Amino acid sequence: MQDLEEYRLMLPVALDNGVSPVEVKEVVYQAVDYLGLGRVMPFFKVTNTILLARGEKLPLPKQATTMMEDRLEKGEETQMRLFGPQMKDFAKKGTINKWLVDNCFGDYYTRKGLSDKEREMITFCYLAVQGVCEPQLLAHAKTNVGLGNDQQFLTKIVLANVPFIGYPRSLNAINVINQVK
Repeated sequence: MQDLEEYRLMLPVALDNGVSPVEVKEVVYQAVDYLGLGRVMPFFKVTNTILLARGEKLPLPKQATTMMEDRLEKGEETQMRLFGPQMKDFAKKGTINKWLVDNCFGDYYTRKGLSDKEREMITFCYLAVQGVCEPQLLAHAKTNVGLGNDQQFLTKIVLANVPFIGYPRSLNAINVINQVK
């Protein structure tokens, strides 16, 4: 919910409890496609400040696995693997579709540092926190379940985040989870 002060408090706790610097950075990178660079940039800055204060050497090891020449192909492969064969040629349906496959799935989902299961859980959270993204939230809820983040797990995630996202968005997310077949 864009609470930079809460993030500043919780990030050291996460790091102290086993979340690696690479995982932290990947969570922040994953936010860009769902929340936008302008909303995420302050979190990059806080993350780097905290990591440097803890003695981490930046930049961290690269996690990218694609290049400009193959990110569309790799993005489509990833999108099809996660959402099914109906995603074949999704990039040909329009400019934003191509960007989604190229950038979101080709640049971010192909990165190392987080598993598909972790990325999908995080994506579910980013969509739930925004509200008014129920079609996308449902697609990602289904993909989460397909990857092993079952409905009970997703419900626990929403319940744990009620203080941060509020009741209306939490209720909407629970409603979406209950639609997954």
